[in-house]
Amino acid sequence: MVSLKHIKIFVMNSNLQMKKKIAVVGLGYVGLSNAILLSKHHQVIGLDIDQNKIEKLQNHISPLDDKDIIHALKEIHSSLQFDIFNKDHLGDADFIVISTPTNYDPKQNYFDTGSVESVLKVSLETNSKAVVVIKSTIPVGLTQSLNEKFKTNRIIFSPEFLREGFALHDNLYPSRIIVSNNHPEANTFASMLQEGSLKPDVEVLEMTATEAEAVKLFANCYLAMRVAYFNELDSYALTHNLNTQKIIEGVSLDPRVGKGYNNPSFGYGGYCLPKDTKQLLANYADIPQSLIAGIIDSNSHRKDFIAEQIIAKQPHCVGVYRMIMKEGSDNIRESSLQGVMKRIKAKGIQVIVYEPLIQDQTFFNSPVVSTIQELKDQSDLILTNRMHPDLTDVADKVFTRDFFGVDV
Repeated sequence: MVSLKHIKIFVMNSNLQMKKKIAVVGLGYVGLSNAILLSKHHQVIGLDIDQNKIEKLQNHISPLDDKDIIHALKEIHSSLQFDIFNKDHLGDADFIVISTPTNYDPKQNYFDTGSVESVLKVSLETNSKAVVVIKSTIPVGLTQSLNEKFKTNRIIFSPEFLREGFALHDNLYPSRIIVSNNHPEANTFASMLQEGSLKPDVEVLEMTATEAEAVKLFANCYLAMRVAYFNELDSYALTHNLNTQKIIEGVSLDPRVGKGYNNPSFGYGGYCLPKDTKQLLANYADIPQSLIAGIIDSNSHRKDFIAEQIIAKQPHCVGVYRMIMKEGSDNIRESSLQGVMKRIKAKGIQVIVYEPLIQDQTFFNSPVVSTIQELKDQSDLILTNRMHPDLTDVADKVFTRDFFGVDV
């Protein structure tokens, strides 16, 4: 977590003379963390269509489970305001940042970029001078095609490399800043991100929009490949009664391999990796490849394998402890546990779920219990993607592939 010292420095900087007016549309992890970062030195308004989210933000309450965002919002000053999305807020902006969600559409075999294009169209019609920065994940080539479609060069792309639950931290200490170079003000936007960070030596890269889009998808696909690799290693070790942890430690000590993303799981999931790998595969079209498709297939095979291991134990009732993929996340979308649940339920095994984020009484037709104790009492096997101290007293019931106690 970013120290309170840094948070207070951030608040003091909010009172500096504002250089630019910025509208940020879409206040998920990407949009909200960028709005907070940019408001250190500029006047920012954050916009969203979710009334409940806006009311929380106006009351300095974070709608996201991100410790640094929670702390920063408590002391935000007038340099950052929030409101329901309305084109009137776009008219005098120097930069309009679009960070609305894009989901992979399996029917079209493509990202659904409807929300991005809708906001983009309104932005260009409402404001004749602003540079529009797309920070949503999009297909390779979309920015160029949109500039051609709208006969402009004001649309630029700047990819995000954020972790759920650590979005503001990763903006304050970025691994790199990338912007497309199709507009003179792209360099200005990169400088704004750089001045807001607490990492003075952050590397800034400028490239074509298409190259920047490719960086985003290839980076996430590589991370998915790492997850799939160590999961397949674990499947082999489990099948042959070998010690997975020792094998991984031996492999990871090679500096060319390293220790990141080497903790097995039930499969990769979450906001980014499932959709980004599928979109990258779709971008290949007629280009020969086998690795990208193999990563996606591997993730599906891993869920099959995990389900088979559970079924072989012949449990009567399987409890699922949390649907989130990792600590500090509030994301249950595309959780790999969903796929495992469906597979074991197809064999007639009862499944119950403990997940405080779920308000309904059922989740995919499985009962949702309100307390951990209910989960422990009713289950004869408990699944958890990552081991948690809450389960220590029933460790003999727990099935997990977590060896290192870390999220990746």
